[in-house]
Amino acid sequence: MNDEEENSSEQEELDLNVEQQEGLPSDPAVESSESVPEDPLSVELILESLEGVTAERDDFRDSLQRLQADFENFRRRSSQESEQRISAGVSRLVDALLPVLDACDAAETQGLHDVGPIQSALITVLNNEGLTRIEALGAPFDPNHHEAMSFETGEGNEQVVVEELRAGYLWSGTVLRPAMVKVREQ
Repeated sequence: MNDEEENSSEQEELDLNVEQQEGLPSDPAVESSESVPEDPLSVELILESLEGVTAERDDFRDSLQRLQADFENFRRRSSQESEQRISAGVSRLVDALLPVLDACDAAETQGLHDVGPIQSALITVLNNEGLTRIEALGAPFDPNHHEAMSFETGEGNEQVVVEELRAGYLWSGTVLRPAMVKVREQ
């Protein structure tokens, strides 16, 4: 190499060093690996982003509140349905026990008083759970509570129960079985 070539290569090295020191990249590979400072976000962009996040948060909150309300309604409905099923099951059981009460009544009318303690214990338990006997004898005839098996004409306009043929019962205020009665006008 001659002096001129040596000087020119030294000059190129110096030029490269100067360019690198000034922050001017000389090599595209070096340029991509260095981090280029980004433009700072504008206030408008930050506000738009904040509004978007706030709207999304509000949507999620609304969805959560609706979901919670739906769940509470489901829980309340399930509880009511469960109570209704239990009540219907107990009502069917009590209805199945009514012939036992009828048999006890029939035994007592025949003079068999040995069934009295069993009958009273059964009636006590059922009364505590909501069973009440329909008082029919001497009451005005009510087709919702009484089933007329015979009807006798009389002098008045009022229909009155004169004989109870089979006891009727209410379960929690609802007619479980109407009383079979004989009715007379008085």
